[in-house]
Amino acid sequence: MKPIFARGISHQTRLLLAVALSILLIATNKYLDPFRSSLASLLAPVQYLASVPGALLDWSAESLATREMLEKQNTQLLNQQLMMSERLQRFEHLRQENQRLRTLLDSPIQIDTRKKVAEIVEVASDPYHQYVVLNHGSNSGVFVGQPVIDAQGIVGQVVQVNALTSRVLLLTDSTHGLPVRITRNDVSLIANGTGILDELELRHVSKSTDVRIGDLLVTSGLGHRFPEGYPVARVIKVQRDSGQNYAQIIAQPLAALDRIRYVLLIWPDSQMQNELIESSIAKESQ
Repeated sequence: MKPIFARGISHQTRLLLAVALSILLIATNKYLDPFRSSLASLLAPVQYLASVPGALLDWSAESLATREMLEKQNTQLLNQQLMMSERLQRFEHLRQENQRLRTLLDSPIQIDTRKKVAEIVEVASDPYHQYVVLNHGSNSGVFVGQPVIDAQGIVGQVVQVNALTSRVLLLTDSTHGLPVRITRNDVSLIANGTGILDELELRHVSKSTDVRIGDLLVTSGLGHRFPEGYPVARVIKVQRDSGQNYAQIIAQPLAALDRIRYVLLIWPDSQMQNELIESSIAKESQ
C-alpha cells in the first residue's frame, strides 16, 4: 500500500491537501455529530475506569480531611457546651435570686414604708437561741427593734446592731413574743416562740375564745414594734381539754425560716421608729 504522504510529495501539495481536508470537515461537521455521540458513548466506560484511581485518591484525601475537621469541630463544640453549661448554671442561679428579690419587693407591705433588702450572712449555731445575722448595720440605718420580714411574713426583729451587721431574733425563739390578731374576728392574742423553727404557741387563751384551725394571724400593731397587718402565722392546732384552764393553740409561721436567704428590713413611720429607738435606749441604760 502506498502512503498518501509518500516521500517525494512537495510541500505545496501537502498544504493543498490539508486545506481541502479542512474544508471538507467543516462542510460535513454537522453530519459528524451522531458519529461523535456514538464514539463518546463507546469511550465513556473507558474514561470512567481511567478516572477511578484519581477519584479514589481525592475521596481518601477528602475523607481524612473531613474526619480531622469533624474531630476538631467536635472538640470545639464540647468546649463551648461546657462553657455554656457553666454560664447557664450561673444564669439560673441569678434568675432564682432575682425571682426571690422580686418576690420580696412585692411582699404585702405598706407601699410608703421605707424598706431595704438584706442578705443573711450567718445563722446561729447556739441550740438555745434562734437568730440570724444580716449584712446591714447602723451604717445603713438599722436600729434595735426593727421589724424584719420575708416574702411570706414576719421573720423577727433586730436585737443587736453594729456598724456593718445586725442580729435578728427569729419569732420562733423561745424568748420572743409577738402581739397578733385573727383576721377573721379581730381577736387579739400573743404568739410566743417555742424554740421549734416551725411552731408558735398562743398561750393563756380561754377555751371559749373563738379560734379555729386555719385562722390567719397578723400583727396587731400593739406594742408599737411591728406595724399592723403583716402576716405572721396560721393556726394548725386547737385543743380544748376539759381538765385544762386554757386552750392549747399551735400556729405555724408563714415565713420560710428554715430556708431564708434574703429578708426585708422595714422602717415604720417616724413616730413608731422614735418610740422604738427610745425604748431600746432605755433598755440599754437599765
